Amino acid sequence: MAPPTPIWLDCDTGHDDAFALLLAAQHPNFNLLGVSTIYGNAPLTRTTHNTLAILKAIAREDIPVYPGATRPFCRPVASAPDIHGESGLDGTTCLPTPTATPNTDLPAIEAAYKALIAQPPGTAWLVATGCLTNTALLFAIHPDLTSHLAGLSIMGGAIGGGFSSAPMGVVEGKGERFGNWTPWAEFNIWLDPESASAIFSNETLAAKTTLMPLDLTHQFLATEAVQKMMLHGLNPDAGKEVPTVRKLFHEILTFFAKTYADVFGLTEGPPTHDPLAVATAIVPELFDDRGGERYEVKIVTEGDHGATDSARNGSSQCGKTVATLLPKGKAGVRIPRSLEKDKLWRLLEECLGRAEQTAST
Repeated sequence: MAPPTPIWLDCDTGHDDAFALLLAAQHPNFNLLGVSTIYGNAPLTRTTHNTLAILKAIAREDIPVYPGATRPFCRPVASAPDIHGESGLDGTTCLPTPTATPNTDLPAIEAAYKALIAQPPGTAWLVATGCLTNTALLFAIHPDLTSHLAGLSIMGGAIGGGFSSAPMGVVEGKGERFGNWTPWAEFNIWLDPESASAIFSNETLAAKTTLMPLDLTHQFLATEAVQKMMLHGLNPDAGKEVPTVRKLFHEILTFFAKTYADVFGLTEGPPTHDPLAVATAIVPELFDDRGGERYEVKIVTEGDHGATDSARNGSSQCGKTVATLLPKGKAGVRIPRSLEKDKLWRLLEECLGRAEQTAST
């Protein structure tokens, strides 16, 4: 049996990051080396607190958490309270108070490098489910890590143009869109487009990168059936009290469902983006890239950028992800077009079951 895949998770813990943490920390095929936090869904102090609280809830406070960047490389900082609430993880009464505290013995970049470079070459993955400020700094300061890693997985970007059949949502009075922060841009990439551009312009790194854009993650909806499965499990016992950890993840999904319905008109269920970036490190076969499609990816860094209405709803394409299909056999970024959602939800439910058992012992 192969040893567990070493993984480092960089996240801005909100509702979908909680599921990324659950998968990375509770799947037996992962060895979660550590977590670095980033601003994004909420300010850094809150995303760090949320990370520690989720790890406590799933009985993995042994995993070290390092606070990372507080702002983008050269842009104003922003957050997403309309989706995740002011705390970044609103809508649950079951979030525990963490016992563990953030690690400050090393900067987050150095902690990630030290943990990843210590793994055998070609085995470890870095997964980024927030903006890419920490990630870009890591590879800028430690370029040797590029050749050492097995892979880099990113949740971010939006391709559009019929890349997939995913429901991308609508905005009242404005019609269809494919970005979730501007009509053109996905939030994680838009937050720090210069850092994202630095990642994708590195050809060696790009050849090891898997990108999970909205075109894919919007196929992974937490429907009412999924929400019920997370609350009661696959084989619910009538009359059995629901464990607190299951209530927590169920409340996370129901709050997320309401904000996505209110803001984007997605009423079937919220897209649960971030765990997909984790899953590809151990089950890449559940993601269809049409026989090995690879892409050159560029990020638009010009144009209006900010929280003003003209920047968010005007003609500016700043933060847009531009993916160009490469000739077959040429190395580039992997961007799957579809996924086996039922198997992936089952994977997450199994991890929640493990967390339930661990928390009860």
